Formats: sequence, C-alpha cells, structure tokens
Amino acid sequence: MSHLRWWALALIAIAQFMTIMDTSIIGVALPEIQKDLGFSQENLSWVFNAYVIAFGGLLLLGGRLADLFGARRLFLAGWAVLGAGSLVAGLAGNVAVELIGRAVQGAGSALIAPAALTLLMMSFGGNPRELTKAMAIYGAAAPAGGTAGVFLGGVITEWLSWPWVYYINIPFALLALIAGPALLPRGESRRGHVDVTGAIAVTGGLALGVFAIVRAPEAGWGSLTTLGSLAAAVLLLGVFFAIQRAKREPLMPLRIFRAPGLGSANLAMTLLGAAWIPMWFFLNLYLQQVLGLGAFEGGAALVPMTALVMLLMTMVAAPLIGRYGIRPLIVGGLFVLAAGLVWLAFARPDGSYLVDVLPASLVAAAGMALAYIPALQGALSGARPEEGGLASGIVNTTYQVGSALGLAVMTAIANSQGASRLGDKVALTNGFQAAFAGAAVIAVAGGILAVLTIRSRKAAAAVEPAEA
Repeated sequence: MSHLRWWALALIAIAQFMTIMDTSIIGVALPEIQKDLGFSQENLSWVFNAYVIAFGGLLLLGGRLADLFGARRLFLAGWAVLGAGSLVAGLAGNVAVELIGRAVQGAGSALIAPAALTLLMMSFGGNPRELTKAMAIYGAAAPAGGTAGVFLGGVITEWLSWPWVYYINIPFALLALIAGPALLPRGESRRGHVDVTGAIAVTGGLALGVFAIVRAPEAGWGSLTTLGSLAAAVLLLGVFFAIQRAKREPLMPLRIFRAPGLGSANLAMTLLGAAWIPMWFFLNLYLQQVLGLGAFEGGAALVPMTALVMLLMTMVAAPLIGRYGIRPLIVGGLFVLAAGLVWLAFARPDGSYLVDVLPASLVAAAGMALAYIPALQGALSGARPEEGGLASGIVNTTYQVGSALGLAVMTAIANSQGASRLGDKVALTNGFQAAFAGAAVIAVAGGILAVLTIRSRKAAAAVEPAEA
C-alpha cells in the first residue's frame, strides 16, 4: 500500500494547485466577464475578491471541521462545493449570481486546503525523509497553480470563452470524488462541537478588514465607509478572541500558539504572501500593459519563474532544511525576494522582457522558494496530531489574508502613482515600480521579524536531508 501514498500525494497536490489557480485564472478573462455580465469598473475587482475573502475567511472553520469530522470527508465535501460553485459562476447571467458562484468556490477551497495538508501529514508523517519530499511537492503546487492560472486563463479566454475558466474545475472535482475514497487515508472523527459564533465572528472580521482595504482607494482612507469597516473588523476579531478564551471547545484553541514556532512561522507566511502576490499581479500587468504582450505571451513569460520555484522547492529546499533548519532559509528567502522586487522596481517604460523582467523575476522566485516550505513546515511541526487541521487552517489563512491585504495596499500605492492611467506607459510603469518597491519593504520587514522571532533550531526533530 506504500505506493498509494504517492498517488494520494498527487491528488493532494492537485487540490493545492487548483485552489490557488482559482485565484489567478480569472485575471485575463475579467474584461470579457465585465462585458457580458455588466460589471462596473469599480465592482469588477469583486470577481477576484469574492473568492479570496470566502477562502481566507472560512479556512479556520475548515480546519476545525477537518479535525472533528475527518480530513478525507471534508476534502471530498470541499471538492463537491467547489465544483458546484464553478458551475454556478460559469452559468451566471448577472453580477449577483457570478459573485455568489465565486464565493461558493472560495468556501469549497476553504474546506479542501486544510484537509489536504492534514491528509499529507497523515500519509507521510511517519517517515521524516518522505515527509520533507512530500511537503516540497505540495508547496511547489501553490506557485505553479498561481502562474498556470494566468497562462491557462489567457489560453482559455482566447480560444474558448470565459465560462471555461470555471468549468475547468469540474473534471478535477469528479476525479477527486471518484479516486479520493480509495487513495486517501480514512482518518478519524472526533466528538466535539463546532464553534459557530466564533466562525461567524472571525469570518466577518476578516472579510470586513479585506473589504475596507480593497475599497479604500475608491472610497478614501479617511471615509466613513473605510473607517467604519475597519472598526467593525477590529471589533469582530476582538469578539472572536474573547469567545475563544471563554469557550470550552473553541474554533481556535489559543493554546495552539504555545506550539513551538507556530506564531512566528505564521507571521512570516503572512508577510511572504503580502510581498509575493502583489509582485505576481503587477508583473503580469507590466508584461501586458507596458511591454505589450498578449494574454498567451504574458502567461508564457512567467513560466521560467514558476519552473525555478518548483525546481528549488522539490530539489533544494528539503536538504537545506535538514542541514540548516528553518530560520536561515526563511530569513534568507525573504531578503532574496526583496532583492528581486527592488530589481523590478527599476523596470522601464521602454524596457524588455529579457532585461527588465526575466532576471529580476528569477531572483524573486528563488527567494519565494527558499522561504515558503520552511515557513509552512515551521507552522505545522509543533502542532499536536489532533490539531493538525487547525494548524493547517491557520497557516493557509495567514497566507491568503496576507496576500489579499498586501495586494489591496499595493494597488492603492500603485494607483496613487499612476497605475490607473491605461494607455500611458510612463504613468503605468511609475505605479508598478511603486508597488514593487512597497512589496520589497514588506519582504524586508518579514526577514527582520523572522530574525527576531524564530528560534534558531532545526525545523523539526523529524526532518532529515532528502535524497535526490
């Protein structure tokens, strides 16, 4: 049965690939969606945000449900929900139905992601060497999904039609539902209660926080809408932590943060997402809106970066973790990412892909690859087995929320420097440069905080150098 674990890993990696791809595949298709469904320019971004907010806001609940009802059961349920949401989004005939479909997709992904990571730990936790290899493959699926989404979105939009960026999920959902029961470990259900009030409070707080920052560039940072939403977000998150402290069976037992390295690794993951996702977003815009590449060419231009991330995660990260531990890699990776972002901040209005994009993007990709797996493993290694779903829900939440907030802030910075002036290459480049520089500051801050907060130790007693 040993070989089945690797088939299970393939299914788990596909889940990671697809849930991340769904955040990026709609980018190229947005103009066609806007034209067909009647989105205003101001509301078009919610095609992206409806997914991310539901995904990030419900991940903690997904992790808790995986611990209570079994990771395999939640994994399969998540695929059913994701498939249904994809069908609704593809068939949508108006704005409201489209956003409902995207939110349902996000909810399905929030069930899949923590369950997938728990299933990985269940399948490979008994073999330290194989666990590190499996974690590297799982981690490489995330950036691969993000970049593949851009590439496939261009191909599908150009050669088929925009609903197919959603329909592509359905065959994978059917594959997971058919193959999952035979390949994935059964896991155990546990007796307990779902903290519904805590789930509502944390989901509402996260959603309002993201909403406030996403809307702030249009409404104004000092507007009643922005300040009121931020205040409500802080209040709801405060209520959430009060509930967690008082309840016997909370959604997120605060004791989990006593696990070695959990808090510091999640902080690193938050800032990594806040630096990496804006880089990917604005790099795609620079390629298409400034360098003039088409949707297909722009996606293809990001393939070298993705290939390097996958190579380093699968072949290099594992032995480096075993030799040096997680802190040097997280710190070094964040600083290398910052260096690539600073390089991109010098991109020119009349630049070229080979000079202005390729080398800088490869440096940034190397930094991402070095930091992601150690941060992920650091966040999970100290959690108790019965809290594996919760720990994976927390680390996925921090990355997604960091990504959403980082992109919202960098978008505001970019627009203030001219990124909203379509057709003006100089103004667009100035805005993109500002976004790259701002993301570099976030990466540097992450590296400094990692030095101060992550203890100097090996990733986990279980980690050994992986064989090639």
